[in-house]
Amino acid sequence: MNRKAARFLTSVLPPLLLGIFIIVLNETRILHVILRVSEVQLPTIDNILRVLLENRSKAVHDSWITVRVFLAGIGIGSAVGFFAALFAALSPVWGGGGLTIISAFNAIPIVALSPIMRLWFSSSPFAAKTAVVSIVSMVAMSVNIYRGLTDLKPFALDLIQSYAGTKTDVFFKLRLPNCLPYIFTALRINIAAAMIGVIISEYFAASVEGLGFVIRNTLRTSQLTVGWAYIFITSLIGIFFFILIRFFERIFFKHRENYQSQR
Repeated sequence: MNRKAARFLTSVLPPLLLGIFIIVLNETRILHVILRVSEVQLPTIDNILRVLLENRSKAVHDSWITVRVFLAGIGIGSAVGFFAALFAALSPVWGGGGLTIISAFNAIPIVALSPIMRLWFSSSPFAAKTAVVSIVSMVAMSVNIYRGLTDLKPFALDLIQSYAGTKTDVFFKLRLPNCLPYIFTALRINIAAAMIGVIISEYFAASVEGLGFVIRNTLRTSQLTVGWAYIFITSLIGIFFFILIRFFERIFFKHRENYQSQR
C-alpha cells in the first residue's frame, strides 16, 4: 500500500464514512427518533437542499458578504499576530508583555466583543465585523509564530554560530524557516475561530446581510429549514478553506522536502 492510499484510509475515509452514516440516519428519520426531535426542528438533507435551490441567488450573495469579512479579518489578524510575535521574539523584554496582552484577548467572549466593535465602528458594519474576526485570529497566530521563532534546536543554533553567523543569518536561515510549519498550524486553527467570529459578529451587526444575520433572523421567525440551510453553507465554507490550507501546506512541504533531499 502506497502513502497516498494509507493517508486516505487513515485521515479521509473515517470522517467521510461518519458523515455518510449521519446523513443516512437523518434521511431515514432514525436520527429524529434518537434525538426526539421533529422534522421541523431538524430538517432532512433533501429539504435543506431544496431550500438552498429556491434561495440560491440570496444564498450566494450572503455567502460572499460573509466570506469577504472572513478573509479580511483572518488576513489582518494573522498579519498583526505575526508581527507581534516577531517583535516579542526579537525584543523579549517589551515584546513579551505585548504577547501576553494579545493572548489575554482569547479570554474575551466574542458575544461581548461584537457589540463593542459595533459601537466603535458604527459607520461601517464591515469594519466592525472585520475587527472582531481580526482580534480572534491574531491570538493563535502570535502564539504559534512566537514558538516557531524561539523553539530552536540547540545544535542548529550552535552550528550557525560556529560559522560566525550574524543575527540576520540566524533569523532568515534558522528562525524564519523554523516557524513556517507553525504558520500553517495557526491558519488551520484560525479557520474555525474566524468563521465562528464572523457568524457571531453578524448577529450583532447593523447590516441586514450575511450568513450570520440570516441564521439569526430565520431562527427568530421559526424558519428552521432556512436557518439550517445557512448553517450548512457556513460549514461548507469552513471545510473548504480548511482543505485549501491543507492542500497548500502539503504542496509547500513536499517541494521543501524535495529541495532538501537534493542538497
